[in-house]
Parts: sequence; structure tokens; C-alpha cells
Amino acid sequence: MRLGILGGSFNPPHIGHLIVSSHISAELKLDRIVFVPTSVAPHKVNNHTASPDHRLAMLKLAVQGNPHFDVSDVELRRGGVSYSVDTLRLMKNAGHDDELFLLIGMDNLIDFHTWKSPEEILQLATVIVMTRPGFQVENVPPMMKDRVTVCSVPGIDISSREIRERANAGKPITYRVTREVEEYILRNNLYR
Repeated sequence: MRLGILGGSFNPPHIGHLIVSSHISAELKLDRIVFVPTSVAPHKVNNHTASPDHRLAMLKLAVQGNPHFDVSDVELRRGGVSYSVDTLRLMKNAGHDDELFLLIGMDNLIDFHTWKSPEEILQLATVIVMTRPGFQVENVPPMMKDRVTVCSVPGIDISSREIRERANAGKPITYRVTREVEEYILRNNLYR
């Protein structure tokens, strides 16, 4: 099975996550994309993070009904700082024949050398770098250009931070998240 892995805070998961994942899945002929919410992101500090239970519930609501999308709570169960290499090791051991594809944004590639065990990540999975506005392919470090696959994805100008700010201000978040996620945020008074 060709398995794409997309990690992140998903605080909250939004339409952009779904659109680019669907695009990548079709372009690379992936059998499934697994969304993996982080327990604690190693490179981000966010004081407005919804609880792991809320983020997991929202992510499950966001992907429901898509047979090519799945959610794994492996990093939440493990707890502590979430490192991609640890997740890839677990997934490789769980599905020995699966071909793994780690999906990251172009902005993450710039710091990739600072990640835990970057060389092992490149051995465990094919790293797929999704284009991002403001980040040019020409800026990819030369030593990485031949070791990753750059995939052009639709530019979706939606961010989790913007959604949190809008929710906090009482502004609508309709069409930025799925209807089910919007209802969940409102029902649980998240980001207020």
C-alpha cells in the first residue's frame, strides 16, 4: 500500500488540509493518507491549542466519509514531543510492505536538517514537499533537491491560526472548516 502521512497540530483541521491532501493523493496515486495529530509539536509554541481529545475528534469529523483518508492517534497516545522519525518507525513496523510518503510543507523543508534523525526519515519514507506561497523551489537547499519530491498543490489561503482568531472574535468560520468541525468548535466553545 502507498501510504501518505500528514502530521500537524490540526488546531483546528481546515479545508486547506483536505484539499491539498486530496490533490496529493490523486497526483501520487496514494492508496490512503493518514492524518497524525501531534502531541507536542517540536518546532511550534502555541498557547491556544485545543486539547488532544478535541483535536482528534475534529480531525475524525473532518475526514469522515472519505475512504482515502484516515486518522491515527499514535503521537497522542505516545505523548510528549512528537517526532516524525518515531512515527515513521512505528508505521513501518506496523505495515512492513507499506511504502511510506511523508508530506511536509515547503516551509518545513528549510528547517528539515534540524529535525530529529533527518537521514533516517529519508530512509524510512519518500519525503513529499508541498509548495507553499512565499517559498520558492529555488530556495530548497541544494543537498535536499535530489532527495525529496516537490509536488505543486493548490494555494489555499486558510490557516488554523486565522480560524482560531476568528472564532475568538465571534466571527464566522463557515467554509474554512467542514460543517461538522464548525459545529464541534461552536458546541464546545473552543478558541474563545
